[in-house]
Amino acid sequence: MTELVYLAAVAAGLAGLLASIAIWAPRPLWTKVTALSTTSLMLPAAYVGFVQLLSLPKPVTHEWWLSQADEATVLGSSAQEDVAIYLWLQLEGANEPRAYALPWSRELAEQLQEADREAAEQQGEVRMRVPFENSLDELEPKFYALPQPRLPPKQPEQPAPQRYAPPADPGHDA
Repeated sequence: MTELVYLAAVAAGLAGLLASIAIWAPRPLWTKVTALSTTSLMLPAAYVGFVQLLSLPKPVTHEWWLSQADEATVLGSSAQEDVAIYLWLQLEGANEPRAYALPWSRELAEQLQEADREAAEQQGEVRMRVPFENSLDELEPKFYALPQPRLPPKQPEQPAPQRYAPPADPGHDA
């Protein structure tokens, strides 16, 4: 969401630059007024467009800011056959979870389903390796369930206390 403010500021700056060019250009007054009114209409239209895009999953090929992420936690998923695999990911370095769309792949959908099933059995979470890299490495699965967390170590049992028994006197017969 923080990128929205920056994108809107850049759009406003560019619109202001265009408006100042239109004002200072040697054109008739009606052309300048039309340019200014178009600029003033463009600003809310750009902002509404940015806000509308926030609710749509972004294709993973369009991720530029967080594209170096090694792993992500899969918070939710939905696969639509022959269309896309929709993911809700929590990335390292991002404050909020983000929605992404992977291109449809039967193998990836099966990996995701298997990892989801394993995570549910172990009461763990599903992780995704290199979410923004189109890897041809078929050896490592892209989705996997985190292993069940290790139980805390048990405290060693204390040995039973030993009673003190004085040694028997070898020279004294009883």
